[in-house]
Amino acid sequence: MTELPEVVSREEWLRARKELLATEKELTRARDRVNARRRRLPMVRVDKRYTFEGPDGTVGLADLFEGRPQLVVHHFMWEYDTGADGSERPREHGCPSCSSAADQIPARLRQLHVRGTSLAAVSRVPYERIAAFRDRMGWTFPWYSAAGSDFNYDFHVTLDDRVAPVLLDYRTEAELAEAGQPWEVGWRGDYPGISAFLRVGDEIFHTYSTFGRGLEEFHNGDNYLDLTALGRQEAWEEPKGRAVPLGLQVGGPAMRLPDEYGDAPGVTPPPGTPPSP
Repeated sequence: MTELPEVVSREEWLRARKELLATEKELTRARDRVNARRRRLPMVRVDKRYTFEGPDGTVGLADLFEGRPQLVVHHFMWEYDTGADGSERPREHGCPSCSSAADQIPARLRQLHVRGTSLAAVSRVPYERIAAFRDRMGWTFPWYSAAGSDFNYDFHVTLDDRVAPVLLDYRTEAELAEAGQPWEVGWRGDYPGISAFLRVGDEIFHTYSTFGRGLEEFHNGDNYLDLTALGRQEAWEEPKGRAVPLGLQVGGPAMRLPDEYGDAPGVTPPPGTPPSP
């Protein structure tokens, strides 16, 4: 651990803190403006009748609202083994990165509920796999299977050019190629995302979706770590050399399922794990 913060008097610290506070307030106001633009987005009527499997059997998209006007859906990736012929066999567990976000969903959702908003996770895997993994993790949030449904493809969290046109983080195949990232067959599969829906009477509307780093805020532990001197302890952070990268970033080599970390401080990557970049 090098390049630690300078040690100063309380008065000097207070001056520096007030300077940073001005920047923080600028960020807060900018975030408010972005949120206002998000609320002004147009919306799309959801005409397709999607079905899901849950603890009480088959339900429709309207049932996920649980009688409330708004719904937030975590598109939860699952882990698959893929055969040479492209066939998929679901593993016993979900994606570690999605599991990290799910592990930070509140056990009580009442602060959403009192604001007329429901939350649910949706995965493409059959429901029995979801139920077993949810029990293993001790999670209580609603979680449904979209196996056999177009839901994941229509909301661009399962990408397969053989099934539907590719739209990866809002970029088509042509736009990906133009950006120097041409679509590859190996990219077929599930991706994480979050979508928001609004119910007006019997009609349902899609109002928002986000992918990639748009999900960062829902890894709530990062928000606390951003307040600390060592930060998230990821390789990209400034100042360089402040902390040893742990490889715990989304998709990082040391990221594990939540119940695999144990109680020891810090993380020791599994044998054979490449060093963090």
